[in-house]
This record gives sequence, C-alpha cells and structure tokens, in this order.
Amino acid sequence: MLIGYMRVSTDNDRQVLDLQRDALLGAGVDERHLFEDRAGGSRRDRPGLAAALAYLKSGDCLVVWKLDRLGRSLPHLLETVNSLRARGVGFRSLTEQMDTTTPQGEFLFHVFGALAQFERSLIQERVQAGLAAARRRGRRGGRPMAIDAEKLAAVIAALDAGATKASVCRTFGISRSTLVDSLARIGWSPALNRQEGGTSGSSTDIDRGTDRTAVRPAD
Repeated sequence: MLIGYMRVSTDNDRQVLDLQRDALLGAGVDERHLFEDRAGGSRRDRPGLAAALAYLKSGDCLVVWKLDRLGRSLPHLLETVNSLRARGVGFRSLTEQMDTTTPQGEFLFHVFGALAQFERSLIQERVQAGLAAARRRGRRGGRPMAIDAEKLAAVIAALDAGATKASVCRTFGISRSTLVDSLARIGWSPALNRQEGGTSGSSTDIDRGTDRTAVRPAD
C-alpha cells in the first residue's frame, strides 16, 4: 500500500500543498492515505509524520513529493528511511525519482549515506580544528567546554541544516549562553545568506497534523 506524506511551512502555502497532493495522487496514493503537516522542516514534533509512520506496516511504501518534505536534514532523512527499511517499508521520492524498492534506488540511498558520513567527518574536523585554534590563541585556561566535541558536531550539523539557535537549545538541552560561547570558541559563524531566526524552522511555525484520520482496510 502507498502512503503519502505532505508538508508545508505555513497556512499560506496552499498552492504548494495542492501541488504535493496532485503529485501523490498521480503516483497512485489513495486520498484516504494522505498525511500532512504545516510546520517548518527543522521542527521535530510533526504529528502528521508521526501518524504516517505509525500507520505504515511491512510491505507498504511511504511516498513524498520531494526529499526535503520528509527530512529535517540529510542525517535525519537517512535515519528515517533506515528505520522504515528495518520495518520492511519502502520509500519513494517523486521529484528525485528515488525508490528504495528498486536496485537503482537502493544504490542511490547508499550514496546518500556515504555523503552523510562524509559530512559528519567534516563537521567533526571543523570542531577539532576550532578547538585547536582556540588553544593556540592562548585560551587554555578558564572554564572547560560545556559541550563535548561529539555533541557540538551534532549541534553544528543542525545549525548548518537551517535550525535556529532557539530550536537547537531546546533539542539538545543547553542554554543559549552555553551555545553562543561554544560556537565562539571554535569560530563558527552562520552562512552568509542566513539571518538569525530567519529559517523556515523558527518557533513561530505552525505545527499541525492532518485533519484526516486514515482507516486501514482489512487485508
């Protein structure tokens, strides 16, 4: 059975939602098996996605319009799809033409996994280089780092993926002052095209699940 998932950032994205719905219906998803969220991509609490994942069973296939509709970041996307595979559930993204139920799609997914591992290695290298640079500048004394290198690498990955500092603090259970201090120590700065708090995953995003309750027909 094909299960569709849609996501838009705000209530004003009606056209984008209709575009996703039309694409999913055209791919063979039944109207009764569509789930949706109105929330920024970096939000962790997405009831529509949670409902869709709970509804899926072995042999089903989760279908999305684009990869960014599902994952908050590449690591999160890979984690979600790996979880589906472990349950015997397939995954299709229509725009990227990825289908893990085919050999080609499986290969592409493994390539994505390798890229994610490469990204994690680069982030960890940046963290270690930043700490070493801070030590060379004479910052040997004072308070020790409040966030260890592994956790800091995960924090940076979330920020690079578009999460706001406020959402990162909530997710990782750290204070804003601790976050700012840790980032300053390693010399991290946001991308030039990203303004503070200006991502789609801000705390002002509306996070509402689908109004539709799908009922699975008897096998």
